Amino acid sequence: MQLATVIGSLVATQKTVGLEGIKLLIVQPLDRDRRPAGEPVVAADATAQAGPGELVFIIASREAALALPETFVPVDHAVVGIVDEVDVVKRDA
Repeated sequence: MQLATVIGSLVATQKTVGLEGIKLLIVQPLDRDRRPAGEPVVAADATAQAGPGELVFIIASREAALALPETFVPVDHAVVGIVDEVDVVKRDA
């Protein structure tokens, strides 16, 4: 799992069978300090509740396809949770 920020949405005029009704979101993966890490990706919203500006958990590969109601659909990433709060404990080096 990786933290990401929802930065937009994607509208598809046609979707493959099993993805009808699933929101597609553009998310920016984050590093452990919540800075952008890599390029934004498109993720299917398995929560059906995520929106722009929210901090979310994403998963990738086969696990992403398994997170959706119809399993094994062709997705690379999925939003599986919305983060309510982050507590950071800093340790001495």
